[in-house]
Amino acid sequence: MRNLLNFLIKYNYWFLFIFLELISFGLLFRFNNYQQSAYFTSANVIAGNLYEISGGISSYFHLKSVNDDLLDRNMLLEKQIANLENTLYQLKYDTTQIASLKSLSSNQYSLHKANVINNSLNHVDNYITLDQGSTAGIKPDMGVVDQNGVVGIVYKTSPSYSLVISILNSKSSLSCKILGSDYFGSLKWEDGDSRYAYLRDLPRHAEFKLGDTVVTSGYSSVFPEGIVVGSVDDIYDSNDGLSYTLKVLLAADFGKLNNVRIIDRINQQEKIELERNKIR
Repeated sequence: MRNLLNFLIKYNYWFLFIFLELISFGLLFRFNNYQQSAYFTSANVIAGNLYEISGGISSYFHLKSVNDDLLDRNMLLEKQIANLENTLYQLKYDTTQIASLKSLSSNQYSLHKANVINNSLNHVDNYITLDQGSTAGIKPDMGVVDQNGVVGIVYKTSPSYSLVISILNSKSSLSCKILGSDYFGSLKWEDGDSRYAYLRDLPRHAEFKLGDTVVTSGYSSVFPEGIVVGSVDDIYDSNDGLSYTLKVLLAADFGKLNNVRIIDRINQQEKIELERNKIR
């Protein structure tokens, strides 16, 4: 206590000087309009810059929640568009059918969103890991798509994660057809370029051309009919000469997979069980 008093006594002139300066500045800015305006203008500029920096930092750390909200809104809009398109179709209006999830009725399926947390491209059997599992309602044999087209099929699940067999997998075989045609074949990927797969066993009398859209046929319990897979990039004769093989440019860019949707088809399990127990 004595040291504090000695310090105050020793530097009392400095403390008095600072005190008087504060009083002077207070009187100056209080009773002079120009100085008062300059002070508040400068203070507002500094505060504005600080708020802008703070807001930028806060916005950056909230990008994930904003992105999740946008995904939810996109899924809701897709279902609303699907309902409108189906209503128009039932009323026999002329409407262009879009080969995507939007062409399906919401009473045929529900969607789960997920993020890709692991993905491979360079193996013979490539798999994708998602950050959603059985706790979120994900089950094996559900189809996986992104905003461009088909990605793969759920293979296994744990409570928090799902393992997806990518189209880029030797075990993957997807029933597909040309949009607007009833002829179908089997899509398989050959170890190599991740941009292409091959649609085989299309009959020679089937009509198609370069650039035609390839979609799911709907003949499996996994994907509904009409989901975009890719487009015809080249046409070959098959080895037996009785059918065509189409080189398909895949719609999904597997090198940039990020957000995906998992298709939960209504009554899917009933169809799977029936087909598993069919008479042989």
